[in-house]
Amino acid sequence: MAKYSEKAQEKVHETLHEMKEDELKSGSGKKVTSKKQAIAIGLSEARKAGAKVPKEK
Repeated sequence: MAKYSEKAQEKVHETLHEMKEDELKSGSGKKVTSKKQAIAIGLSEARKAGAKVPKEK
């Protein structure tokens, strides 16, 4: 697994927790059920917050 900054790791951890609690929603408002999608949302939020995260491919 790729190594991300501490701030990014915390954000991903929070989003995975939200997904497990059925509170995480995608951009369209639908409930997120995929773990990969939850991680992508967490990294995207971390990027917006200014955390050190590699660019999207």
